[in-house]
Amino acid sequence: MQRRIEDYALIGDEQTAALVGRDGSIDWLCLPRFDSPACFAALLGDENHGHWRMAPKGAAGPCTRRAYRPDSLVLDTEWETAEGAVRVTDLMPQRERAPDVVRVIEGVSGRVTMRSSLMLRFDYGAVVPWMRREDGHRVAVAGPDAVWLRSDPPVRTWGKDFRTHSEFTVAAGEKVAFVLTWHPSHQQRPPLVDPYEALRCSLDDWQQWAKRCRYRGPHRDMVVRSLITLKALTYAPTGGIVAAPTTSLPEELGGVRNWDYRYCWLRDSTLTLGALLSAGYLDEAKAWRDWLLRAVAGDPADLQIMYGLSGERRLTEYEVPWLPGFANSSPVRVGNDAVRQLQLDVYGEVIDSLYVSRHAGLPMKPHMWRVQVALMDFLRTAWRQPDEGLWEVRGPRRHFVHSKVMAWVAADRAVRALEEDPKLSGDLAGWRAMRDEVHREVCERGYDPVRNTFTQSYGSRELDASTLLIPRFGFLPPDDPRVIGTIEAVAGELGHSGLVRRYTTDETLIDGLPGDEGTFLVCSFWLADALHLIGRGDEARRMFERLVGLANDVGLLSEEYDPVAGRQLGNFPQAFSHIGLVNTALALYADERAG
Repeated sequence: MQRRIEDYALIGDEQTAALVGRDGSIDWLCLPRFDSPACFAALLGDENHGHWRMAPKGAAGPCTRRAYRPDSLVLDTEWETAEGAVRVTDLMPQRERAPDVVRVIEGVSGRVTMRSSLMLRFDYGAVVPWMRREDGHRVAVAGPDAVWLRSDPPVRTWGKDFRTHSEFTVAAGEKVAFVLTWHPSHQQRPPLVDPYEALRCSLDDWQQWAKRCRYRGPHRDMVVRSLITLKALTYAPTGGIVAAPTTSLPEELGGVRNWDYRYCWLRDSTLTLGALLSAGYLDEAKAWRDWLLRAVAGDPADLQIMYGLSGERRLTEYEVPWLPGFANSSPVRVGNDAVRQLQLDVYGEVIDSLYVSRHAGLPMKPHMWRVQVALMDFLRTAWRQPDEGLWEVRGPRRHFVHSKVMAWVAADRAVRALEEDPKLSGDLAGWRAMRDEVHREVCERGYDPVRNTFTQSYGSRELDASTLLIPRFGFLPPDDPRVIGTIEAVAGELGHSGLVRRYTTDETLIDGLPGDEGTFLVCSFWLADALHLIGRGDEARRMFERLVGLANDVGLLSEEYDPVAGRQLGNFPQAFSHIGLVNTALALYADERAG
């Protein structure tokens, strides 16, 4: 079966995640954390790089149907065969100590013979473990990793072709559960989980969490699915949210635009906080805000655009040559060299996030204002520098308009904070002067009066979808002719089949890379938001309906979409895309039936 990115569904335990294909194969799993080396890496190669398939014997293709249990991250995959029907329920229980993958097989009708094929390959498919039997388990050990496999009730397993096989038959109403558990190889096996109790508790936990969503407008199911996805991409011990659970899913099939997204980006902070707060998830918003404060602590000149799950700063990028990549899209990369880039917009995003959290009533931290003052002290001179910009271009630095707009946002929020709370101390006059200077320069140097649009960078004719955020952040009011002109120009020049590209990828090599990419889904949500702000609500709603329709059968969105081939592209599922969906739904329907 030729695999597509949208063929996968997500399960996870808020510390790591797995991707399950329509054929019942888990093809991606990193243990014990999102950013750990994968033990199932077939997603970026083939089954010999690690996978675990559970399906009816002889089934070569996809399942008959699949769906999440309502308001949960528990996945049901069903097959109808000549012998009967069977259901596989996949989940990763929220862990107490060790990560577990639970697969419950239940007969629905008739008698169906099932086949399990497990191939563990540690370190992204490179390391073959030593397998043994112990206390009714199959145990795989290699270096620091140990994985235990058991079933309840026990079924016979055997080894062949460097795989662990099982074969068993389930009749209607019968159940067999498999549990795969990881732990450090130098430690003893962790306590066993009851797979059936884990299923019951996981369902209850997710459904109780989903009930807290305040949104009651159209497409509530997709909004809740997006919020569940964001929750699943949260690293619970710290509150950090990864951009995606995968690395190197291509932005162009067969191309080189393949990046590792298993880290936490500061650029996501304001939009993530807005989505969580508006939907009623204050605890999660506070955890993200607190992660942000810890991550940015230190010299403001050393502020990074992304950090590790716990705030780690060194995310060295290297290639994994033994993996051919999804659809032969190489190289496969681990780590992300963009961590070393200068992206001045993150200063605005951090200060805006802290301003938003304060207005939402999140409890203040004693050092929170001092952090903002330190960032402003650095930014008041640094904003004049060129940088790599929001999209992490690997070409030369430029004076990106979005970066300058976000410097204005930083100054504006700092000024407003001082005006609103006289107990705070800061350089009110200096920050006001900076705000005015940035605004004046952007309007003079980043705006093309002939075409009536803001451009990607000073002196450039190129457009950039990030300029759609100008009215959202309050740089100019929505009814300003320059805002309307920019929205129309971006829709016209960067639009493709009703969706929006980030920027043009042509012979000018703006981003320093060859090849092309798909339309960028969050940019398309931004266009819907912008159309709504300028009073073109019907267009905005039509665009939102189109975007919702691009989600796969279980409601998940990747980073990009190819409207010609009708395929999702890029890392999957993508937090930024789901944040865009939530925020656009809240913007469009807040006055109707949203809470």
